[in-house]
Amino acid sequence: MQEPSSSSASPDKAKRQPSAAFMKPVQPDEKLAAVIGNEAVPRTEVTRKLWDYIRSHNLQDPAKKSFIVADDKLKEVFDGRDRVSMFEMTKLIFNHLKKG
Repeated sequence: MQEPSSSSASPDKAKRQPSAAFMKPVQPDEKLAAVIGNEAVPRTEVTRKLWDYIRSHNLQDPAKKSFIVADDKLKEVFDGRDRVSMFEMTKLIFNHLKKG
């Protein structure tokens, strides 16, 4: 007979709740607001809206998908850079947020 596994993840465990810090609304500055809108939203939503913009404008580098090719609006957010990695992007956009 097999013993039941002692995995710590049980199927009836509640879905993990995001940290309260990520759920606090933040206000985008005017440069970022031109891309994602002007309303205060949680950090997680900022990232989602930015990716929606990138996908809808086909701004992922086709040769290397982990890079974003900036259009005029994103260059403002990316401190004038033409191309940034996904990881740099996260750091750069959070410089354009104020606590809401």
